[in-house]
Amino acid sequence: MNNPKHQAHSSEQAVEQELYAKHQKIYPREVHGIFATLRILGVLVLLGLYYLLPWFSWDGHQAVLFDLPARKFYIFGLTFWPQDFFYLAALLIIAGLSLFFFTALAGRLWCGYACPQTVWTELFLWIERKIEGDRPKQMKLAKSPWNANKILRRGSKQAVWILLSLWTGFTFVGYFTPITELWQSVLQLDLGPWETFWVFFYGFATYGNAGFMREQVCIYMCPYARFQSAMFDKDTLVISYDANRGEPRGARKRGTDKQEKGLGDCIDCTLCVQACPTGIDIRDGLQYQCIGCAACIDACNEVMDKMDYPRGLVRYTTENTLEGKPTKVLRPRIVVYGLLLLLITAAVFYSIATRIPLELNVMRDRNTLYRETNQGLVENIYTLKILNMDEAAHTYRLTVDGPPQMELHMARETLHVEGGSVTQLPVQLRIDPVYLEKAGYDVEFHLQAIDQPELSVTQTGRFIGPVMR
Repeated sequence: MNNPKHQAHSSEQAVEQELYAKHQKIYPREVHGIFATLRILGVLVLLGLYYLLPWFSWDGHQAVLFDLPARKFYIFGLTFWPQDFFYLAALLIIAGLSLFFFTALAGRLWCGYACPQTVWTELFLWIERKIEGDRPKQMKLAKSPWNANKILRRGSKQAVWILLSLWTGFTFVGYFTPITELWQSVLQLDLGPWETFWVFFYGFATYGNAGFMREQVCIYMCPYARFQSAMFDKDTLVISYDANRGEPRGARKRGTDKQEKGLGDCIDCTLCVQACPTGIDIRDGLQYQCIGCAACIDACNEVMDKMDYPRGLVRYTTENTLEGKPTKVLRPRIVVYGLLLLLITAAVFYSIATRIPLELNVMRDRNTLYRETNQGLVENIYTLKILNMDEAAHTYRLTVDGPPQMELHMARETLHVEGGSVTQLPVQLRIDPVYLEKAGYDVEFHLQAIDQPELSVTQTGRFIGPVMR
């Protein structure tokens, strides 16, 4: 007779084994097709930009450089300052809306084609296949005992992975320190402590994520996998298996009459499972582990071609289509996301295009409301903070709009400010109190470049004095 305690203990052990199952390495099968080509093209473009962009120059400095010590951010001829931080906020909003828009439209396009985890994993997988061979050879090598061939192949793969990871970390730091100077420091073994830390830290993250963790990052660490379904609906294009066409599945030879045997189009070859980088079976339905890479579509289409069956047993489709219902592409959430994305993007581009690289801050002396001069005039004192965000130096002229009798006094008539620098200028506004009809006035400070009149800004300040009548 079975012991209930023993059964309960066995049940607990089964649950524990399921929750803490040892990780099984996935060997994705290499596939060819239109989606594999698009994915490779995405890898080449994105990694090409990442690795090559820091080496290009623009207007005498690195094309893309985030110079944190100088608080300057160079992006293709434009120089941004901490005062332009709202552009970063707008960029994050655009990125978020883009994610919502494309996810609602066609599922996890970002994850499958442009996510850094996907891009670097594809590169590491390519290296692995070149050194260890295709999927069957990799699995055979993993099961074989350690010998000279295995040590050579595994050691070569790890060496290439490590070198690529360190170069990735070096390139990352090159976006914050001029990469040519960084390279000279590396050659002279004179790399600073912070640069060294970030090269190895980012390199280690690349090595671990793309070389070993791979699908675990997507399944367990990425929060997007958990909430992406909230952006799906029955009209979202997702990768799906057409069960109505494929079932009942079963193995057969080419040319077999499937209707005579009562079979669907699926020959149960499991190539779609072997091609999946996260190891799922798309025939089980939509799963959060699916990253939308469409490798299963290419794998299945190859099989359908060999069997002389129509393509599309696994394809991008909608739940409504699979159920025989009409699909609506333009639906409220798509329209709202699209309009918001278009408006915000257009506003950001317009703001950048009309951006004036000059900033004026007016700081009134708060120690005294006003003071009287020896001539009996009412005087307010201000400190003007002028930021020339242009790379070239400019000479500026300052004027003030206020009551007609108000006078501007400053140490010099014009002000020269070097490119990318900040200058403070004390100024005084004076007026005969008999002309004051109220206690306070708004006055406008106009700053304009003499050599480039379109560079001008206006800032409002407050003039305070006694009420004389």
